[in-house]
Amino acid sequence: MAVEKERGRREERRRREAARANTPTATPAVPRARGEVLEDYRVKAALAQLRALLVPGETIGAYAVQRRLFALTHRRIVVCATSGRFISLSRGLFGGYVPYDVRWQDLDDASISAGMFGASLTITSLASDDLASRGNAGRTVRIDGLRKEQAQQVYTLCQAQEQAWREKRRVRDLDELRAQSGGVNIGGALNGAAANLAAATGDPNERLHTAKQMLDEGLITDAEYESIKARVVDGL
Repeated sequence: MAVEKERGRREERRRREAARANTPTATPAVPRARGEVLEDYRVKAALAQLRALLVPGETIGAYAVQRRLFALTHRRIVVCATSGRFISLSRGLFGGYVPYDVRWQDLDDASISAGMFGASLTITSLASDDLASRGNAGRTVRIDGLRKEQAQQVYTLCQAQEQAWREKRRVRDLDELRAQSGGVNIGGALNGAAANLAAATGDPNERLHTAKQMLDEGLITDAEYESIKARVVDGL
């Protein structure tokens, strides 16, 4: 009797080990935007195309899909706000797509208007010359008929980035004007540790690293960090 019980336990143990070995291992999950799992396969395909355009480390914060009512003669447009830019994806009837993107540092204005059937999102960009703002007019794109709740989420992220980069451009503009005027500081003096670090001499990499640590610890503001960085670069 004891031998039969032991044989039965061994058989049961072998079956459990075999079942465990045949269980497929889970693959790493791809980060998904909120609500994506509830979309139909067409929208999921468009989001997959958007995700294929992302650079390493870039993630989608929010997306919005055009309503069918506004896409009777073309496929629905999909827009998204990522960690680095705004992207609008227009798809062809017979395949293919055309992306339009605006880096956050080039974003001039983002606005939204909501109606009964959908929301319109308007994005205006600066002319990209990588020299602060320069006051150059860029391109304006308007996407009509977006789902209202999704469009509001995209707009909120765009507004946050617009405000952050507007302050950074203001600081850079003041520093560029100061440099053009022969070094006269017309942008206002920095305070405390920020002023000492900006006026210090030494290795530029070390000064930038110290400024980044102070920013992370909340000792200086984002605008002060941008001003320090601009002054260090001016001294190269």
